[in-house]
Amino acid sequence: MITKILSKIGLPFLVKFIGQALGSINNDQAKQASLLLGDVDTAIQQRQISVEELKEANRHMEKSAELEASVDEKTLNTIHQTIRKEMDAGDKFVRFWRPAFGYSMALAWLMNMFTVCYVIISENPDAAEIILSLAETTPLWGIALGVLGISVVKSTPEKTNGLNLKSLKK
Repeated sequence: MITKILSKIGLPFLVKFIGQALGSINNDQAKQASLLLGDVDTAIQQRQISVEELKEANRHMEKSAELEASVDEKTLNTIHQTIRKEMDAGDKFVRFWRPAFGYSMALAWLMNMFTVCYVIISENPDAAEIILSLAETTPLWGIALGVLGISVVKSTPEKTNGLNLKSLKK
């Protein structure tokens, strides 16, 4: 995603923007990075870094964005082929395992949340410890959602590329 932004706005703007943002952070490394980026910005403004070098850097960022987009497209195509094969299968289990698993996960999540609400409402003395223990279930939910093909870390290509699902069903 950052390469897409870089290829749109260019390196000089990015150097200045990130340098200013890092300068507002109360950390020695961030301040040092801000000063170094300020030096790069000065070098760009004083033409110590040539226009050709900046164009080459922008071209490299554009190429990186293209490569990233092609990887996303290949991944999306693979997922769609898998789902299409599941839907076309003659076996009911193959067609309906994903929705059944999704509904069972939703039911398990609801049971968890109702339990937490009950613990809070009933003023259980261990409520804080019980709520904090939910953090231990994070890998469980991450794996379960991953089985369903839902990424909990990265935004889906439909959101980043502005695609609608109707165009993907063709």
